[in-house]
Amino acid sequence: MEPRKHGMRQLDWDARTYDRVSAPQWEWAERVLARLPLRGDERVMDAGCGSGRVTRLLLERLPRGRVYAVDRSPAMLAVAREQLADAGERVRLVEGDLTTVALPEPVEAIFSNATFHWILDHAALFGNLHRLLAPGGMLSAQCGGAGNVTRVRACADLAMTRAPFADRAAAPIERWRYAGPAETAELLSQVGFEQIETWLEPAPAPFPDRASYVTFLHKVVLGPYLERLPSELRAAFAEATADEAERSGLGHEIDYVRLNLSARRPS
Repeated sequence: MEPRKHGMRQLDWDARTYDRVSAPQWEWAERVLARLPLRGDERVMDAGCGSGRVTRLLLERLPRGRVYAVDRSPAMLAVAREQLADAGERVRLVEGDLTTVALPEPVEAIFSNATFHWILDHAALFGNLHRLLAPGGMLSAQCGGAGNVTRVRACADLAMTRAPFADRAAAPIERWRYAGPAETAELLSQVGFEQIETWLEPAPAPFPDRASYVTFLHKVVLGPYLERLPSELRAAFAEATADEAERSGLGHEIDYVRLNLSARRPS
């Protein structure tokens, strides 16, 4: 994500807090990596590398390979640069949009974790990833899918109708695309992928207490809502959303649904 101003543009991430609290994303990444066959000497793209925490897992699978770690967020890349400094030439950080970014050479695999739902144009996304892969290259990814955070969004929508948020909120702008498996498979096929598999997986994430839940809402989930509000109301809005979640029976849980996908570029 790019840095944005209130009411106009997306907010950049609080990358250090994200790195600290993103346990669900870490667990998903381990499962996606487990289904990506690697010899250990490949060139691999981490598409949406974030703070670099998961990129390190990928590097462990590539003792003789290298990673192009790509993200749009300068804040995330700054933390990733610190996290991965000891990897030396085995990792190259690239700031760019996944629908248009270019790499200096084809890669033999693309891995992505919790990123594609932030990109509205999936046709452009998959087309560019196909171009970046070497013949026979593999794509393995997961992201938010159809039904993702439906209950949390309902709680946030309700909180936004209340004072003091309603009178001070900018108009909403669509930031997420939560696609289904059938439409995703069709788009992957249209741009030239084969051996396509797509499926949805419920992945609810409970939190042990209200404080950790509110922090996660504030720093990970609610960005498209918080960007509509002045900075002095954002922490209060996360608290108000948690209030609505407790009243609705959701409690301290994020109702995640993940879209898994794998595909191969023909040889």
